[in-house]
Amino acid sequence: MLVSAKDMLKKAHKEGYAVAQININNLEWTQLVLKVAEELKSPVILGVSEGAAKYMGGFRLVMAMVRELHDSLKITVPVAVHLDHGTYEGALKALEAGFTSIMYDGSSLPFEENLKKTKEIVKLCHAKGVSVEAEVGSIGGEEDGVIGAGELADLEESRRMSKTGIDMFAAGIGNIHGPYPANWKGLNFERLREIQEVTGGIPLVLHGGTGIPVEMIQKSISLGVSKINVNTELQQAFAAATRKYIEDGKDLQPKGYDPRKLLKPGVEAAANVVRDKFRQYGSVNKA
Repeated sequence: MLVSAKDMLKKAHKEGYAVAQININNLEWTQLVLKVAEELKSPVILGVSEGAAKYMGGFRLVMAMVRELHDSLKITVPVAVHLDHGTYEGALKALEAGFTSIMYDGSSLPFEENLKKTKEIVKLCHAKGVSVEAEVGSIGGEEDGVIGAGELADLEESRRMSKTGIDMFAAGIGNIHGPYPANWKGLNFERLREIQEVTGGIPLVLHGGTGIPVEMIQKSISLGVSKINVNTELQQAFAAATRKYIEDGKDLQPKGYDPRKLLKPGVEAAANVVRDKFRQYGSVNKA
């Protein structure tokens, strides 16, 4: 079922687990995530950055691909198609293309402008039954040219943002996109606890899920995190398995260069990462 993320996250928040947002990059990525979600009866959010959408041929093509795969694979679990770190213009285009969930990321703007544009996006999205995510306090690292130093979210800004009608809220608590450096200080659980209090119990989002220790993940869930984004870890697993296939010379065997064979080990490795995440986050059999 292609749905907004609102109800699946409210259920996750109430029952104490998290839904994984797995970013998709191509046909294989989309297939593997949908198949694993159905296999483990887990709700899932397909994350699509503006860069990934452009690579795949645009927002409309992404939605057409997801719909066709969803139907041909006979998917029965809840699936949301979510714009990840969208600009204002990107959010409008994704909404028009049929995305079921939108993240408008105005965290790099002055707060009042972020707040104003978020309110506009909420009004437009909710009119179509589409869920909305907003962000305060940038997430560290870089994603599609969006760079953040990992600032902690301001509590008053978080409180005001939560009143816009958003369905989920991403707040900086020391998390970063991409691999975590050796000197990473870890997540700031005290700030996370405070954010959950001032936002009135809204489902919270943890970006940069790759490399965060399992015990930190589970503590985050206990403090109100209901959506966790993962991308880098799948890419790393995919690349490592593909490299091994080539280093072992399997691409030189008869028909070994066929993309369907060449990409298979990487797809299987990435699928195993998704399985691990669903189990860690507690979303298995929660569809």
